[in-house]
Amino acid sequence: MNTWNIDRATRRLFRHQVCPGLLIGLLILCGGVPLAAQSEPEKKRVVCSTTQIADFARQVMGDQWQVDCVLAAGQDPHTYQTTTADARLVAKADLCLENGWHLEGNEWMRKLAENAGCPVVTCIRGIEPLEIDEEGQTVYDPHAWFRPDNAAQYVRNILQAAIQIDPENQWQYQARAECYLLELGALHRWIQRAVNRIPLARRKLITNHDAFGYFCAAYQFEAITPVGWSTRDEIGGGGTIQRQREVLEAIRSSGVPAIFVETSINPRMMKQLADEAGVVIGGSLYSDSMGAEGTAGATYIGMMRENVLMIVGGLAKDRS
Repeated sequence: MNTWNIDRATRRLFRHQVCPGLLIGLLILCGGVPLAAQSEPEKKRVVCSTTQIADFARQVMGDQWQVDCVLAAGQDPHTYQTTTADARLVAKADLCLENGWHLEGNEWMRKLAENAGCPVVTCIRGIEPLEIDEEGQTVYDPHAWFRPDNAAQYVRNILQAAIQIDPENQWQYQARAECYLLELGALHRWIQRAVNRIPLARRKLITNHDAFGYFCAAYQFEAITPVGWSTRDEIGGGGTIQRQREVLEAIRSSGVPAIFVETSINPRMMKQLADEAGVVIGGSLYSDSMGAEGTAGATYIGMMRENVLMIVGGLAKDRS
């Protein structure tokens, strides 16, 4: 007798009386239900303060973590005011990542993490800081990601944090980080070749605030800004009148054909300086925030590439 020969009455029994859950179980055992329909382990979650840090986290953690970012593209970490939605987001996190050195004004990322009882890692740890004189006090410039070798240290710090929380997947995190570090090394070499198109005498980068100090130190530029390292100085109209006059004179005497605005800061002051100095706005640079999703500057490498292209295009050629 063929054991698979089921009579009509038996077929009716299966059709109407057998528990649907049992049938689904049999289908799974026989390979009849795709794996996507089966439950997957819940992802770990990391909440990042800035868009750059969120991109670094995605490079290391891949799809194994849910990576969220407090700041959206174009938002300013110096002046950001946290919301109840931010607090709810952090409350769900396994890990928080901040930049550090007061980039997050009033330590808003650390406060969110501490209030939620969530561990927080300072990604700038281990980087040699640039020191800035701020009204007679020495402070550390927090914009360290503008050097690709510093960005590599952010990645290493994130890697260590991921391994500490999820040691079972250590080899995957290490493999992703190794791949991305190679990309950062290639980015540095490309930047060096690109900026060599600008004569040394014209390598003066004039922007809204002191965001590009590390970039300038790495690639032999002089940074000139009307305000200090924090955009909080721009509230109410910008730096002091005396400082703006000094920058105006510096622009006129430098011989540069262009100055630049930043995507996360109101361009009004820089446009006014450009008009008074008789130079053009060379374009908008990504500074404290990357570009929106779908733009060329939506990743760290894309942001750096587009900035360099803008700087070279603005400073390499005579406009007379």
